[in-house]
Amino acid sequence: MNLAPMTSEHATEVLRIYAEGIATRLATFETETPSWERWNEGHLPHSRLVALDGDRLFGWAALSSVSDRCVYGGVAEVSVYVGKMARGRGVGKALLRALCEASESNGIWTLQAGIFANNEASIRLHQACGFRIVGTRRNLGQLDGQWRDVMLMERRSTVVGVS
Repeated sequence: MNLAPMTSEHATEVLRIYAEGIATRLATFETETPSWERWNEGHLPHSRLVALDGDRLFGWAALSSVSDRCVYGGVAEVSVYVGKMARGRGVGKALLRALCEASESNGIWTLQAGIFANNEASIRLHQACGFRIVGTRRNLGQLDGQWRDVMLMERRSTVVGVS
């Protein structure tokens, strides 16, 4: 498996894997796969990665802005999605570790993740990559008519923004 920068050529596979994540009802409040244009607009232009094995795309990772306010310019939200055929094989960990490094290369000092409280695998993955649980956002939103708790996790850089 190789990690590479994500390009628009990966769009179809990125959205296919995102659709698989949506279908699990464990990964996002989204219920429909967006267009590539909408997905692209919702993510920062840097720190976009894909995991490849030859021509097969196994997963992806990207960052989203948390606010337009300049004070939050070094804070970003992570997204990591692994295709169902590649789960449990270390793809997510490789992507998240590389995403942390890429974020620091682009001046990001804090990464945050909002993870459904019942998504234990994702919580463990983030903890293994240096994220800590900040707290639980109770009944943050509804998915399929059910209220969901979301764990707020964060990782503070030891390289960027250190005084």
